[in-house]
Amino acid sequence: MILSKFLSNKSFAIYGLGVTGSSVIKYFKNSKIKNYLAWDDDKKKRKVFKIKFKINKFLKSLSDVDYIVISPGINLEKSKYKRYLLKNKHKLITDLDIFYMADIAAKSIVVTGTNGKSTTCKIIEHMLKKNKKKVQLGGNIGRPILSLKLKKDIIYVIETSSFQLEYSKFIKPTYAIILNIVKDHLDWHKTMKKYIDAKYKIFSLQDKKNYAFLKNKKLISKFYSKKSLAKLKIVKSKSYSQIKNNIKNIYLSSKANKENMEFVYELSKVLKITKKNLIKSLFTFKGLPHRHEIFLKKKNLQFINDSKATSFEATKFALNNNKNIYWIVGGLPKLNDNINLYNLKKKIIKVFIIGKHVNFFKNKLKNKIKFEVSKTLENSLISIFNEIKKFPNNNATVLLSPASASFDQYRNFNERGNNFKKLVNFYANKYLKR
Repeated sequence: MILSKFLSNKSFAIYGLGVTGSSVIKYFKNSKIKNYLAWDDDKKKRKVFKIKFKINKFLKSLSDVDYIVISPGINLEKSKYKRYLLKNKHKLITDLDIFYMADIAAKSIVVTGTNGKSTTCKIIEHMLKKNKKKVQLGGNIGRPILSLKLKKDIIYVIETSSFQLEYSKFIKPTYAIILNIVKDHLDWHKTMKKYIDAKYKIFSLQDKKNYAFLKNKKLISKFYSKKSLAKLKIVKSKSYSQIKNNIKNIYLSSKANKENMEFVYELSKVLKITKKNLIKSLFTFKGLPHRHEIFLKKKNLQFINDSKATSFEATKFALNNNKNIYWIVGGLPKLNDNINLYNLKKKIIKVFIIGKHVNFFKNKLKNKIKFEVSKTLENSLISIFNEIKKFPNNNATVLLSPASASFDQYRNFNERGNNFKKLVNFYANKYLKR
């Protein structure tokens, strides 16, 4: 554990004791940082950390501490203590800030964007490991960054969400990547400008020794207008096309991963990984679960679990890359999300609507495409398998790509995706026997 003199002389209030907040407390204890106070609105979590004082003591401390470490899931506008937090907004930081404030002198690769973050981070991690680099993966993808071993000889691959970046003030990646930006999370950020500004924070503290990777023209223009100091690497499709046909990996060579791979290739050049070693390392890469996961092929059918697609922009990747689709959609829709099937209708056989917000999807699909209200994944699959039986020789794709969050029926997208796979395997054995 690398101890930071800077952090040891500061005081903190930790708001939120989920996975992220817990990792901050553990890091503080291991680093012998004693001047902190913690709170969670959930009484059970307070009990775990033996917090017996009243909320007034915590709220009073906000005016006295140097920094307030806030969990990324907390929305200031919806918090019960909005007035106190907004008053001290200049003190708000995240666990990512603690990582950079600790100044461990390690290299970091920070990836953000609307779509493809998790997959790109896993590809980068895999590429580095196969090329004998010491690497750890953390952040929004799973393990909080402070729960990892912090050593200067490790390269840290960090996935960041716009929620984390919204509050971050000290983030300074060695290599910073924004994959893409489309309309998303406007229920949180309110406007596209605020959403883009949150993402752009990964460049704001970079210096001339650091690198920025961009493809989006508007972001490139913003980069120049802000006079950002990092070395800009503009990602071009033409560059990756030179090696694309040599990537002998069905998952990575799909259209859905084209943009992710363009960024990975540009990064590999900066990291001085040869084309030969890059191509060799990617041969063994396996895709992430719940991200366009082709988990079953049976006869002339394929089944895809794309439960991570929680907006229509994310779902478009799966619809674009398949045909003859039985599409399962539905859940908790995102604010102002628009479903435009203009160029996609010909790829879809029929839509099956699940979840508790049926009317939202009915209104979006009415008079545009054939659909059925199924309400549950199980009902959807029973209907789909019955339709498949009518045309047993036709090629088809059964796709769960909900274009919405899972919270109306499931705890998270993982649970939704796992339930889908379990049901598919059960009904495939029942309906597809020879």
